[in-house]
Amino acid sequence: MKLLAYSLILPLVLGEQLVIPAVQSDIAQQLAKFSKYTEYEGPTGTAAAILAASSAAAVPEVRLAAASTPYPYWYETITHQGKAAFNTNTGYAVFRNVKTYGAKGDGVTDDTAAIQKAISDGNRCAPGKCASSTTTPAVVYFPAGTYIISSSLLDYYNTQLIGNPNSLPTLKATAGFSGLGVIDGDQYEPGNAAGVLGFGATNVFWRQVRNFIIDLTAIPASSAATGIHWPTAQATSLQNIVFQMSAASGTQHQGVFIESGSGGFLNDLIFNGGLNGVVFGNQQFTVRNLTFNHAVTAISQIWDWGWTYKGISINNCKIGIDMTNGNANPLTVGSVTLLDSTITNTPVGIKTDRVAGSSSPATAGSLVLENVGLTNVPVAVQLGTSGATLLAGTTGTTTIAAWGSGNLYNPNGPTTTQGSFTPPTRPTSLVSGGQYYQQSKPQYNNLPVTSFKSVKSGGAKGDGVTDDTTAVQNVITAAAAAGNVVFFDAGTYKVTKTIFVPAGSKIVGESYSVIMSSGSYFSNVNSPQAVVQVGNPGNTGVVQWSDMIVSTQGAQGGAILILWNLASTAASPSGMWDVHTRIGGFKGSNLQLANCPTTPSSTAINYNCLGAYMSMHIAPSAAALYMENVWLWTADHDVDDPNLTQITIYTGRGLLIDSTAGTFWLVGTAVEHHQRYQYQISTKNVFMGQIQTETPYYQPNPAGNLPFAINTTLNDPNFNVYCPSGSPPTCSMAFGLRVSASSNIHVYGAGLYSFFNNYSTSCSTQTANPQCQTSIFVYDAAATTNLYIYNLNTIGSTGMAYRDETKLATNIYNYNVYPSTLFFFRSS
Repeated sequence: MKLLAYSLILPLVLGEQLVIPAVQSDIAQQLAKFSKYTEYEGPTGTAAAILAASSAAAVPEVRLAAASTPYPYWYETITHQGKAAFNTNTGYAVFRNVKTYGAKGDGVTDDTAAIQKAISDGNRCAPGKCASSTTTPAVVYFPAGTYIISSSLLDYYNTQLIGNPNSLPTLKATAGFSGLGVIDGDQYEPGNAAGVLGFGATNVFWRQVRNFIIDLTAIPASSAATGIHWPTAQATSLQNIVFQMSAASGTQHQGVFIESGSGGFLNDLIFNGGLNGVVFGNQQFTVRNLTFNHAVTAISQIWDWGWTYKGISINNCKIGIDMTNGNANPLTVGSVTLLDSTITNTPVGIKTDRVAGSSSPATAGSLVLENVGLTNVPVAVQLGTSGATLLAGTTGTTTIAAWGSGNLYNPNGPTTTQGSFTPPTRPTSLVSGGQYYQQSKPQYNNLPVTSFKSVKSGGAKGDGVTDDTTAVQNVITAAAAAGNVVFFDAGTYKVTKTIFVPAGSKIVGESYSVIMSSGSYFSNVNSPQAVVQVGNPGNTGVVQWSDMIVSTQGAQGGAILILWNLASTAASPSGMWDVHTRIGGFKGSNLQLANCPTTPSSTAINYNCLGAYMSMHIAPSAAALYMENVWLWTADHDVDDPNLTQITIYTGRGLLIDSTAGTFWLVGTAVEHHQRYQYQISTKNVFMGQIQTETPYYQPNPAGNLPFAINTTLNDPNFNVYCPSGSPPTCSMAFGLRVSASSNIHVYGAGLYSFFNNYSTSCSTQTANPQCQTSIFVYDAAATTNLYIYNLNTIGSTGMAYRDETKLATNIYNYNVYPSTLFFFRSS
């Protein structure tokens, strides 16, 4: 959960509201196009109301995200036995095939009502009716076909919309389509003049949309139309989707519209045509492998704190990325990082309103370009207010090695910089084909259903009550030996001993299947044990793991949720995709509001609320792991409480990487609310894309050294050293990022946030004195080399960067739209 810093004044659990007027104005204009569906009090006479009769032009280029194959998709034919463990309705169905609910997919029948029934069936968590829920997950599956859609498909909480990747189903909007998005991920509440979303955008977790073609071309070009409306937060994704839009003159179509939230991850999307391929406004996101063809503007960035774009291909557009937000003053876009991308046949690559040394706020519009190829792009970077060229392009072909604008720390500063610079040398182990390695989540769509082994068919219950340790272990062991894929049917699998995952394992969940530790084996803080252990020290090979959650039940102060020992190679790394930890805050966890309420007026520690020892440890023997869209979360609130009331859960550590061999990719990861640190890096050769952290809301009550004792074997930070006698309480608080004895650490975007001090938010505004905490990012001078961070964004921390106990960067010199920003920090 986050503080809001975008246009609409949306109520929070905490009652906190932050508004940037320029952003409010811009989004008001966006929503005015859809005022009929949002009831937002904005300008009238909008394009959506006019519904001009012009015909949509043919989109000049279509590319499918997945080629057709002769294989049936295993997920369509496998037996679906999954259950929602803590849903009292014994007949509740997690898996829903839209054709079972009456959808035809014949390209003629209006399938809107049938699909909506498939989404809503079973008294699920609906927008405006329910804040959030972990007890009503659903997978809504679409076989191949063309589904006619006449009004928005309203997405519910904790929902996965999945199409057949071997033959992408098409969602085709009718000419008279009504709504904000063919898929509306968060409906504006009808009849509410304040423009309130059905779900608080910063609390929308655990949802996916993948494998579709979304076709808007039957809608008149002059009518405002959106493919997906997607205000969202962590553990969410859009993947493998093609957006077909009109490319006619005056088109008002757009592919994805995000105006709020705290994301997030998107990948493997194709946008053909449109006024805007995408309109993006959100706190932070990692976006990978997006292609834009024949849009007026590929990416309209209306606001952010930090966005990282990797592997973007922009072709035959008029503007590549527009950061100007209509030349708003003050600026509303905090920072953008673009790497390993290409722009082709586009007059202006990037538009910005940042003027080095005179922008307001001082670091707003911070921009980094690294390894960006241009072909027939006359202006690479243009100043929007005057049209002046800030970076010349070419009518031929060239590559921008590195160019940026913002405040530079080297490691001291600030030096306000705008221009080219020498980029860091990339470790060869992290690179493939001249770019940082990347791998999309496997869907195993070329395998027959006989290649999958269900844990329920193997005897596990997944009911959150039965001890499933033996059954789960037996299925995983046998599947690895046979070369099969383990299918975790939807459910919560209680385990009382460590689950061992051997090399060669492939594991895939259904609607975020949960492995939940329970019992005394995991409760001893002096003898921590892994809940899921991948390999033993010395083991080599590959493991693939996707779409699951690891959790704890009750006091589990000795639980290491994920321990990764396995060594893979850079040529064939292991992978985790959409695998999360969730510690407390959900039904069945016994770490909810009734168990672990907040106690800001008391210094007593409730030891029954020691949720875990550590979320994830990538151990010294490990090597070559690719992690994408992984959220390691200790709950700050009760997800199943109607009021989303805050709670206090203690987890000792977040993500520790102390591998000797190194080589790791962290793409769109977040780590939140752990006691000593969120990320601790003690290794080499790491790529990190837009990491995001939050300090526990209760700190410094207790401070960082409590309630878990220092473990010197794990190189725990000792706050008695960082904070000598006389230091303020704000010193002894969890680090967002700690780097120790490391080399070649490359961070492409970071949002390190501290919103609270003992549950008070008065410290997190820019001018607050004191801030919520003293230091949020620290590295050691003696043993760390080649540490680079692009667009480091911090909130609520006086010190933005520390070298040992020496402060290098102070927030007040680097104010941005809400955070403070360093466009480039390097350790030497």
